[in-house]
Amino acid sequence: MPVPVSSVEKLKGFFLTLVRKSFDQLGIHDRPVVEYVATMLAEFSRSDRWLALRGAEGRRLTSVVEAMLAAAAPNAGARIAGERELRKYVGDYTLFMSGLFRRYVERGGYLDYYFAEGARSYHAVSELDVALYNPGFLMFEELSRRFEHYSGALDFMQKCYFQPAPGDDPFAGFYRQIEGWVRHGISSN
Repeated sequence: MPVPVSSVEKLKGFFLTLVRKSFDQLGIHDRPVVEYVATMLAEFSRSDRWLALRGAEGRRLTSVVEAMLAAAAPNAGARIAGERELRKYVGDYTLFMSGLFRRYVERGGYLDYYFAEGARSYHAVSELDVALYNPGFLMFEELSRRFEHYSGALDFMQKCYFQPAPGDDPFAGFYRQIEGWVRHGISSN
């Protein structure tokens, strides 16, 4: 009897195909980064992954600034693993938003902030991985060093495969694609 494949794994396969194709067209052939970005996109396609962080009082944090302020609070992020989780999330979130929803981020006036904070967060993850003896630190250093480049590659992918119709909400193309995944049984989210 075949083992059922989770919706996240199906989405990862879908995104892996798109990321490979888009990144190859741009001359980006770093396999660990391609696989990581595809996994991150699959995870962020789940509605419960967006704004998953919570403050000390349990309230959802609704912005990158709130997440960074919560980390700076006394006792917040005191543990290395907690700091790594926060920084990885901020790096992933800023890459996701500045890549797939660049027009929205630009309209808000915080694209440069997302570039800087995303790169800074991935750099912190790399340094924390070294401290924790995690083997993936080089990939996070690469994501940090070329954050804007990878964000641009995702923007390219979005324009090629998720372009909204004229006058549509910038999230519309992505949401239409997710709705198709649900209708075809790729995701139950």
